[in-house]
Amino acid sequence: MFFALWPEKEVQRGLAALAGALQRECGGRMMRASNIHLTLVFVGSVAAERLPDLKRLAAPVTAPSFELTIDALHYWGHNRIAWAGAREVPAALVALVAQLADRLRDAGFRIDERPYVPHITLVRDARRGPAERMPGRIAWRAADFALVESVRRDNHTAYQVLERWPLAA
Repeated sequence: MFFALWPEKEVQRGLAALAGALQRECGGRMMRASNIHLTLVFVGSVAAERLPDLKRLAAPVTAPSFELTIDALHYWGHNRIAWAGAREVPAALVALVAQLADRLRDAGFRIDERPYVPHITLVRDARRGPAERMPGRIAWRAADFALVESVRRDNHTAYQVLERWPLAA
């Protein structure tokens, strides 16, 4: 389970096209377009009886909507992931993540305590990082956030949005 920003179809298509270009350049396995997202807080395995707790904790979260400009490509060699991100991270995104993390931690959920790096995984098992700068930019208007479950289907992982909560206009 994880909380995420889930892109609208147009943004998802742009990110999928970028993933295809990165896969051709870097090798590896590109993310399925339907799975592309930006993780806010990773929760991990959650017992079924705790699912209502996650929804209850997310419901009162308040944060403004914001624009995220995807304009940078990166590579993590330690886990061979090529990813996209924003050179300038909106303060509203940082505040949203902090609010969710605090609420989850206070309710006894174990979350990743490493510094938050907003990233969109586009290629796994990449043999190398991208050589060039990102061509253009992708504008992503974050209007809501979601609780997402990772499920195995037909020998692949699919992400299923369980519920969404709006961000303030």
